[in-house]
Amino acid sequence: MSYTGMFYRGMFYRSMFRGEMLHTGERLSVVSANVGDLIHRSAPSITISVVALALLASPGTVLAQHGAGRGQPGSGSKPLVCVHDCLEPNSAPSPEEDRHLQHLMAVQATADQSASFNRLLQDVQAARTRLQTLGQLLQKGPAATASSDATASLDQAIEKARSGNQNFLASLSPAQKSGLKDSTKKVETADSDLDKQRRTFDRALQIFTVGTEPVATLPSANLDNALASFESQELALAREMSIVLPADSQDLAFNLASVKSTIELAGQSIAVTVLGSASRTSAGNGHDQFDLRLVADFSDLQQNITGILRSLLARSPGCGERIEIQHAWLHPQSPASLVVVRLHFERWICPGGGSPMELASGDGTVDVRLTPSIEPNTGPRITSEFGRVEAEGLLRESLLTGSLGDTLREQIAAPFLSAMQKAADLAALPPVAKESASIQKVHFQDAGAGQLSLVLDGQLQLSDEQTKQFASQLERSISAQETPVPDQSQAK
Repeated sequence: MSYTGMFYRGMFYRSMFRGEMLHTGERLSVVSANVGDLIHRSAPSITISVVALALLASPGTVLAQHGAGRGQPGSGSKPLVCVHDCLEPNSAPSPEEDRHLQHLMAVQATADQSASFNRLLQDVQAARTRLQTLGQLLQKGPAATASSDATASLDQAIEKARSGNQNFLASLSPAQKSGLKDSTKKVETADSDLDKQRRTFDRALQIFTVGTEPVATLPSANLDNALASFESQELALAREMSIVLPADSQDLAFNLASVKSTIELAGQSIAVTVLGSASRTSAGNGHDQFDLRLVADFSDLQQNITGILRSLLARSPGCGERIEIQHAWLHPQSPASLVVVRLHFERWICPGGGSPMELASGDGTVDVRLTPSIEPNTGPRITSEFGRVEAEGLLRESLLTGSLGDTLREQIAAPFLSAMQKAADLAALPPVAKESASIQKVHFQDAGAGQLSLVLDGQLQLSDEQTKQFASQLERSISAQETPVPDQSQAK
């Protein structure tokens, strides 16, 4: 059965169990990444009220729109009225379809829950808007921020959204709590992370307002990501409960399927996992525009940075400069990252072609700041700059004015550029969207506990038909990821 068929059947059962009627031409907009999100603009209008009246008049003998009802009186099977995408007459529902319909009816939202959820969405959007307002004040400096009530207003908005979420979860019936256990757990995790990021942001803001902390280190991006994740998990829960948004709502959000890939860096296989989301910002004239965000996990690269740089930089010629990388550390400093390298240096000469002689040696520590960017024609790039240089003598001179410094900066940037190119290849997008997507901004950020991630922001423009295909292809990708791998030992 197609997702479109499932959507309409869910809507039909919803109307019948609540005594609601859906009239011809009514526009539906469902919070979901399924094709059901887009039915109001693609499928023909359906008059449910006529079918409902017929069912009330003769519930055991109603025929489907395209064939006979699957359940026959006295057969013991559940009566089913099909209004769209029906199977052939007399074909029985599969066990999987039957379980899906039972789940759909068990977890579907009540009218009060739908209204509560729409208020919750408004509160989340209000919190994100107030964070943007505060971000503008931060650019004006500590004095402007301290004199404003934007911080208190943001805290109040976030607490209102979290309180609304807790009330919404408390309204779930026992059957809903059982059927939505996995989804509600994800919502609770996102809620907890939102509270953690809010507290972290507030502490940093207190330091900033007294003028002792630069604005670039304030974790506002982390708080915005936490709000976006919170909203995304709420929308996923609403999708499962078949919650309907107001007809004029433009809200449509997709969580992209995660993509895990590996890249070879200096003989090591490094994992890069990319998550993403696409949120519609406008719709009209047959076209949709989405804000696109991809987040790449660079923690594996971060954990292996010492070994990678050793392989890239270590050299020990008989005559010339010998380099040994003793240790390397990576610290996210949004929008850049700082690589700290401790190294040992030796200069050897071979007078008259004779035996090598050590001319000089020393140990040093250097900071290299890596700043990512997107160039319109060339794509991702990394700018590397020296910060602190702790070295003396010939080593310091070679780092600051010689070829050693250029080589060190280029080789440190190289693995990050390779990982950026892998993250920016748009593999997380369904095929229909890859040609119309563009990445415009990129920055590093602390994903929590000092772990490095790369955030890529862009846009996606699709026609109505492409948006439908996008939803369908995405649903298949996510379903494939969620399908458990058969246990071969049990199969024997």
